[in-house]
Amino acid sequence: MLASMVTMSQVLEGHQIEETLGVVRGIIVRSRSVFGTIGAALQTIRGGNISLLTELCERVRSEAFAEMIAHAEALGANAVICVRYDATEIMQGVSEVLCYGTAVRVRRLP
Repeated sequence: MLASMVTMSQVLEGHQIEETLGVVRGIIVRSRSVFGTIGAALQTIRGGNISLLTELCERVRSEAFAEMIAHAEALGANAVICVRYDATEIMQGVSEVLCYGTAVRVRRLP
């Protein structure tokens, strides 16, 4: 499974890169719902972890990661190296989450 062959480093331990296929990415743009914003605002009154926003961030990052994996698989990759995340607020309450890396074909070393 490709998702287990993903790393933030430039190498994949125990494997040799045979071909570099290019940059792959997954992009998700999300807005907070009115109810989520109100719920998060209420959680800030108590202090501590804002679980509504934590769950939203985790879900969006997971979706961006899955899109990146699908893009890599479409190119014929069996691994992705140099994976990074980036997030940008596009407008008030609307954020873009980007997951990107380099799609490669690797071979297990003996």
